[in-house]
Amino acid sequence: MEASHAVSSSLGRIAISSDAIAQIVGHTAPECYGVVGMAAKGRVGRLLPLDRLKQGITVGGGSEGLRIDLYVVVEYGLNLAEVAAAVRSRVAYEVERLTGLTVASVEVHIQDMRGAK
Repeated sequence: MEASHAVSSSLGRIAISSDAIAQIVGHTAPECYGVVGMAAKGRVGRLLPLDRLKQGITVGGGSEGLRIDLYVVVEYGLNLAEVAAAVRSRVAYEVERLTGLTVASVEVHIQDMRGAK
């Protein structure tokens, strides 16, 4: 994730790395209702430790804005569509608020379900 995304103004340009954006996502998503933790991409059921949250997040971008994919483990018994919608909304809001970049899409991949924390 070495790509960077830029915000320009009359005073200059700010480059924000994909890793920095992934850190924002990695701290925001687990705070959402129903999310037990982050999961490794492609590894069903494997929760990531707090120091490796970026592994479950992919950040890309284009002219329309950032594209974020994140992989989560959700609490068993909750409505998956509602949890995913809440995660999508909160992640987009926090990334836009903290970076000033436009978020085009947030794709939430539910890898597994577990009992509550």
